[in-house]
Amino acid sequence: MKKILEVIEQKIRPALNAHGGDIEFVEMTPDGVVKVRLSGACAACPGAQQTMSELVEASLKDACPEVQRVIPLYGVSDDLVAQALKILRKS
Repeated sequence: MKKILEVIEQKIRPALNAHGGDIEFVEMTPDGVVKVRLSGACAACPGAQQTMSELVEASLKDACPEVQRVIPLYGVSDDLVAQALKILRKS
């Protein structure tokens, strides 16, 4: 798992940050499935699926042979909910 986090930090995150996005590692299952969450501009980008396959999955599989596939998790993060509630409560 250490190598996965290194690849995310050193290769994937900088590329996503350059476009206003980010990535969160969620977990790796025993059968080699890595679950991640895209955020920022990448979360709603029409090219997110291409980013997942050509950048995220390709980079992780190349560096970590135990990775069988990468799947994105969708949904609202707790941080986003907290920010929305803060804004709504000011009204």
